[in-house]
Amino acid sequence: MKAGRALFLTRFRKKIRRLFFGLPDRRSPEDSPDSAGGPPKARLPDSLAGALRSGAWGGILFIPLITLLVLVGLALLLSKTPGRALRFFFLGPFRSLYNFGNMLNGAVPLIFGGLGVSVAMRGGHFNLGGEGQIYAGAFTATVCALVLAPLGIFGGVLALLAGACLAGIAAGFSGLCKARWNTSELITTFLVSNILTLIVNYLVNGPFLDPETSLQSTKKIAESLRLPLILPPSNLSAALFAALAAAALTQFFLDRTKPGYEIRMAGASETFARYGGINVRLNTVLAMFLSGALYGLAGGLAVFGVYYGTVKEFSAGLGWNGLAAALIARFYPPAVVPAALFFSWIGQGARIAMQNSDLTFEVVSIVQSVIFFLVTSLSIGNFFGKKFVNGRVKQ
Repeated sequence: MKAGRALFLTRFRKKIRRLFFGLPDRRSPEDSPDSAGGPPKARLPDSLAGALRSGAWGGILFIPLITLLVLVGLALLLSKTPGRALRFFFLGPFRSLYNFGNMLNGAVPLIFGGLGVSVAMRGGHFNLGGEGQIYAGAFTATVCALVLAPLGIFGGVLALLAGACLAGIAAGFSGLCKARWNTSELITTFLVSNILTLIVNYLVNGPFLDPETSLQSTKKIAESLRLPLILPPSNLSAALFAALAAAALTQFFLDRTKPGYEIRMAGASETFARYGGINVRLNTVLAMFLSGALYGLAGGLAVFGVYYGTVKEFSAGLGWNGLAAALIARFYPPAVVPAALFFSWIGQGARIAMQNSDLTFEVVSIVQSVIFFLVTSLSIGNFFGKKFVNGRVKQ
């Protein structure tokens, strides 16, 4: 009786971990290196074909559809002119180059944020400090760009790297705390993010405030360091190409390099990683550092391509939206790009609808909340994780 109950609890725990995280149970005998004679199952699919074969992906692919249906229902229920509101919401971002470019531009920081979350999650860690890391990376890049302006493009590259490194160090500190003292990175990344936000707010409003502008912002960087615009008069810049390249390089790093393999193995099974001679603690710090660095690049490119300086709290909401994009993509780097575009389309369409109809910002907030609920809901994975055999559902 006790043995049967223990077996049931073990299988139930494995199923929950697999459906929610795509990760087998580390404490299960099946995941030990000497029981199966080989490595455990990967934390997440390493190819698009493998991703699409994953049962949980069925639910993820339906999330955009469910979200749009919720939006239609809210518009019909709350708007006096639902047809007009929905028309501007769905078609507004595509009616002009200005709107279309701004929609693509809004996806750029979400791509970097989604990639940052994905790297951390593939290593078995959480990074909830995205907003502070974007903010700190942007401010560091701004200050370095102002100082290194005489160096031209080389100085701009150094400024971007400096911003990425500072954000990476902030996230890597949380990884170090976890590796050394087993401190929850959920808490430390969030707390460090808040500290960074407060520090940067003080610096932007104080020593680095530009007295020549009415905005709470630093001085503008030199025009020679600004990224070229695409689809003017929109804000879309060459940062879009950097985001696409980052998605490809992140996937290549995780799949085709030794450090990426070690990060994935440490995330899939710490026991197997240690058995194979992988330094789990080092890979914890490395995964978190890379996660923060990607967030920092998002902030730096926002400065060089859109704001040309650090505007107070411009990163508010970007960290959580990047997390949502990563959740929709199931932490698969190439899939982060369409997920970020989908989320940016919702935001841009909502702004256009609010300008041309009675659709309110609260409706958009509800839709974003629905996205978070769906991507973290076990019921989606439970339903779409079932196997269909001969037209019947196999539990």
